[in-house]
Amino acid sequence: MTVSTDSWSFLLALMLAVPALGAAAVALMPAGRDRQARIVASVFAAATFVLTVTPIAFSGDRLWATYGNEPPGVIPWLNLDVPWVPALGVDFHLGVDAISYPLVVLTGLLTLLCCLYTIKTGARALAALLLVLEVGVLGTFLALDLILFFVFFEVVLLPMYAIIAGWGGPSRRAAARKFVLYTLLGSVLLLLAVVTVVSQAGTGDLSYLSAVSPLSRNVQCFVFALFAVAFAIKAPLWPLHTWLPDAHTEAPTVGSVMLAGVLLKMGTYGLIRIGLGVTPDGAAWASPVLGALAVVAILAGSLICLRQRELKRLIAYSSVGHMGFVLLGIATLTVTGIQAALIGNIAHGLITGLLFFLVGTVKERTGTGSLEQLSGLREQSPRLAGLLGFAAIASLGLPGLAGFWGEAFAVVAAVQAGGWFWILCGVLAACGGALTAAYFLRLLRRVTHGPATPAVRTARSSISPGEWASWAPLVLLTLAVGVAPALVLAGTDVPIAAILGLEAARG
Repeated sequence: MTVSTDSWSFLLALMLAVPALGAAAVALMPAGRDRQARIVASVFAAATFVLTVTPIAFSGDRLWATYGNEPPGVIPWLNLDVPWVPALGVDFHLGVDAISYPLVVLTGLLTLLCCLYTIKTGARALAALLLVLEVGVLGTFLALDLILFFVFFEVVLLPMYAIIAGWGGPSRRAAARKFVLYTLLGSVLLLLAVVTVVSQAGTGDLSYLSAVSPLSRNVQCFVFALFAVAFAIKAPLWPLHTWLPDAHTEAPTVGSVMLAGVLLKMGTYGLIRIGLGVTPDGAAWASPVLGALAVVAILAGSLICLRQRELKRLIAYSSVGHMGFVLLGIATLTVTGIQAALIGNIAHGLITGLLFFLVGTVKERTGTGSLEQLSGLREQSPRLAGLLGFAAIASLGLPGLAGFWGEAFAVVAAVQAGGWFWILCGVLAACGGALTAAYFLRLLRRVTHGPATPAVRTARSSISPGEWASWAPLVLLTLAVGVAPALVLAGTDVPIAAILGLEAARG
């Protein structure tokens, strides 16, 4: 293929180059300048975040444009396509549209906030690993070639393993090994699926594959099953979620924030972009199974949370339920359902990222994550307790906050899909939403109310400027997305219709 003529396409390459250069610069700084290295990492993360918001400025009228006369599947925003491995027909093809753009910005924001957090408490190597992690996640959301997608999808494995194993809790090595084993299993299945698609279709170009769907129905069903399991492990979706609570419990605060905020989204994004786009017949064949698994995840995650006694494990298991709502939206194979998944992804990243910042701080200050030893936080640190209460009610789906839209749209999409099966899925999912409220209210009652325990009484009560800087953007965006969901969903209907193969995508 020829080089893209898009005059601003180089911005996509810069989004990957800047954090990569930042990681190298931080790693090469002298060992005695640890704090300065963490500041340098934050500067590079800030520059990357600025780059992630630039497509709004440089994509012009195409930001909210339809595909017009272009073939369905063509990316209408920034698009970079250059030969990479010509002998194998592999291109370095990057692009961004309304589906991937909110996730790109979320990745840039959370990486910046985590790097800022490491200035207070962290290490130079940890900051460098966060930047390497950002390269892999951003590349996954920007890749428009299947093989390139697989490469970036795998880049996140080693830095996340190192973050958990190097700076986690007492059982960090066991948790890191479990994370790697599950992820490697998903990698093998994803590689098999990618090789099958490329060998059968003769190309890995996602724009072409989404528009033409050259695979037979039987091949699509086989490949989609591989995609579904591989992405379910990364999301993670029930019943392949068992690595997540251990990883979250042992990971350092910034590791938990990145894991919940953006790494889990790689799985659900891959299911939308690749699973639905490349193998639509396979997705239609498996959609009832996905719907049933989504409902089980919502109910099981909520019931498990009701019995949890450790703060980080409770938040970790809540992600299983929230990802269940995302999967339910995807399983409906409707525009409304996919929009529910997209805004659910963003809301979960904002709210759960904030929750892990807060519970990580509580655990660091008190020395425990046990719910039995954490009562009375409201008396000792009312501002921290108030922020925890805000994040909890946002996560349970209170109307007016970001968490409401994904759950509500998913239930609506299931009911609108029609038939007793999907209506039952919608009703059960709504019941799961009620259980979500129950376990978060239980958490608040245990942690913020009652007499202060000895662990809480001895904890520092003030919130530092650095902590405010890390938390305030997530609070404000949770409010903004809750009031104006169009910040995430505007312009998504046309590319979603293109992925689903609907006639509306053709203008």
